[in-house]
Amino acid sequence: MKVPSEKILRAGKVLRNTILSRAPHMIRDRKYHLKTYRQCCVGTELVDWIMQQSSCVHLRTQAVGMWQVLLEESVLNHVDQEQYFQDKYLFYRFLDDEHEDAPVMPTEEEKKECDEELQDTILLLAQIGPDAHMRMILRKPPGQRTVDDLEIIYEELLHIKALSHLSTTVKRELAGVLVFESHPKAGTVLFNQGEEGTSWYIILKGSVNVVIYGKGVVCTLHEGDDFGKLALVNDAPRAASIVLREENCHFLRVDKEDFNRILRDVEANTVRLKEHDQDVLVLEKVPAGNRPFNQGNAQPLQHKYIVMSGTPEKILEHFLETMRLESTLNEGMDAGVNDFVTMHCPSQGTEQEKLDYALNNKRRVVRLVLLWAAFYGDVLPEEEAAVAFLEEFYVSVSDDARVITVLKEQLPELEKTMKQISEEAKGPQKKHKVLLQHFNMSDERTQKRQPIRGILSSVKEVLCAIADKLGSGDGLILVKMSSAGEKAVLKPHDVSVFTTLSVNGRLFACPRDQFDSLVPLQEQEGPSTGTMGTFELMSSKDLAYQMTIFEWELFNCVHELELIYHTFGRHNFKKTTANLDLFLRRFNEIQFWVVTEISLCSQLSKRVQLLKKFIKIAAHCKEYKNLNSFFALIMGLSNVAVSRLTMTWEKLPSKFKKIYAEFESLMDPSRNHRAYRLTVAKLEPPIIPFMPLLIKDMTFTYEGNKTFIDNLVNFEKMRMISNTIKTVRFCRSLPFTNKNHQDLRGYVRQLNVIDNQRTLSQMSHRLEPRRT
Repeated sequence: MKVPSEKILRAGKVLRNTILSRAPHMIRDRKYHLKTYRQCCVGTELVDWIMQQSSCVHLRTQAVGMWQVLLEESVLNHVDQEQYFQDKYLFYRFLDDEHEDAPVMPTEEEKKECDEELQDTILLLAQIGPDAHMRMILRKPPGQRTVDDLEIIYEELLHIKALSHLSTTVKRELAGVLVFESHPKAGTVLFNQGEEGTSWYIILKGSVNVVIYGKGVVCTLHEGDDFGKLALVNDAPRAASIVLREENCHFLRVDKEDFNRILRDVEANTVRLKEHDQDVLVLEKVPAGNRPFNQGNAQPLQHKYIVMSGTPEKILEHFLETMRLESTLNEGMDAGVNDFVTMHCPSQGTEQEKLDYALNNKRRVVRLVLLWAAFYGDVLPEEEAAVAFLEEFYVSVSDDARVITVLKEQLPELEKTMKQISEEAKGPQKKHKVLLQHFNMSDERTQKRQPIRGILSSVKEVLCAIADKLGSGDGLILVKMSSAGEKAVLKPHDVSVFTTLSVNGRLFACPRDQFDSLVPLQEQEGPSTGTMGTFELMSSKDLAYQMTIFEWELFNCVHELELIYHTFGRHNFKKTTANLDLFLRRFNEIQFWVVTEISLCSQLSKRVQLLKKFIKIAAHCKEYKNLNSFFALIMGLSNVAVSRLTMTWEKLPSKFKKIYAEFESLMDPSRNHRAYRLTVAKLEPPIIPFMPLLIKDMTFTYEGNKTFIDNLVNFEKMRMISNTIKTVRFCRSLPFTNKNHQDLRGYVRQLNVIDNQRTLSQMSHRLEPRRT
């Protein structure tokens, strides 16, 4: 029997004693098929009970994972020694009840201790439960995995670096064959150089050394890396030995037979269209509908073909041939067409050349253009080529409609779209269309939303404008400076630099020889007094609501194209991401607001009140599904300048400490922020998501996958990026209702903060000097 860790042993004792204290009927002798099982409880009852004890346990699968933690370490045991905890009428027994002479009831003192520790214990199990649940699923023989099991494995595979380049179909195939393998001791040799290759490995936890005879350790592989595939692909001996670098390493293993079968299946389900002996379109056969995994007793799955890669012309031709004429932007649009429209930026060239060949699909062409124009409608007026194309396209369709009567039905909608975009493009305010939200950029406290000329301007254009004012521009450079004095000279072709400044950052124009003498302005230092007097009188719920309204406005202004520009590089499009920049800067502003207010509060009791206030605001932001502000607030509280204030935290009531600990668990970055992803997956719109994580997902996909494969556009990569953009679209698919509170509205939109971490840390040490 495995020796359990002290932490899990204590967790089991706390849960057992609490059950005996609050629901003693759950642990009792039970009879089943004429056999008596002493002092045991039922799986379904354990799941029900733990879900009732804490708000952090939302799903039955989550509760199963928590009990699996105890089962893995033999603190809880199945009466017939099965290795998987199940939410069924099965009997389990706590370790303390295994012995005949074990005391049945805890003492009063033990009950009191366990009551006090219960929430911390549940929080601990909630944090490590998902990993235990994953291990439990992976330990099952592939044939015993349920559809839900396969979906959980697939979700995990999406965020493993070594698999990022694989298609969705291959990842789903892998979910059915991956095996969990663990080794407790460092120095264990997984396989030796020269041996036959029998498996491919992916590191789930820990690290390994790659050792070659005569060279020693040539490299070290870490979590998310893979090894062993080359010997399988080439059917060759192992090229190196693999030695465990640390204790308790976990791996995902794919055996050779399964590896080769998946390769064969993928090729068998792949259709290649060739022209002049060259691939021009690659399609893959996948399950249709919402059932990606088939169940053993279900009817055969229906299938469809999706685009994996191809030339731009052939991809477009395929979508024109397969799209439905009744498609709209929001409903009925084929997923592939949706991905194509999303990823085909209007600045990537005119459409006419790509549409010439489609004369026999005129109605589909009109429908696709309408979908494209609807998606990028507010951006198209800025694109001269796009406006010219639409005008020419409208003339062509009008001419054809005189002969082809079916086109007349689509003409009014096309005319309306073309007219709207054309008028906006020719409007007098065209150059003033992008708005820059001003907050904390001057001493003026009235909230304004005013047009800023030339937000798309390059650094070179900005310097030319400054030179006109100064009368001379010889040798001028534009410098971005943070409040901490960090300086960076901006490149002449950088665009939209105004919105990329840090919270208290400023732009300086000066001759190059004066660069070293530049210092931050006094106004960049931030406030010298806090707003506790005003702040403490405001309702936490109303503050959270007004913050959510403001963040919703900023989030709603972010065009989906900005995410593409940010991921692929603004310099490649010469486009602004101003709204996205402002939304991301707001996240930093809220973080520093928390640290600033606490660091400026010299009275200990008032600081404790501030901690409670910010935790309450975070709770209400979570309630309003404003996860961006929720994360910013919690990250502000975990900033070193705040977290080190031990005297302040010691005075915080235990109730608030537990709430904060629960919130911190949602921020746990392990398994690619699984805790956060599980939480957000249960929410309905409107939602303000944690935007830095969405950007990380898109960057991960962009950098981990080639844009071209064998000179064909990797459309699978575009589909994965499009999926993240669809998440943003889903979050905004319902509006947020607005209540007006002018005083609170003004406060949350004009946060005055210190964003210099060094200054904040110094202030923190003055409040509570380091203990000696």
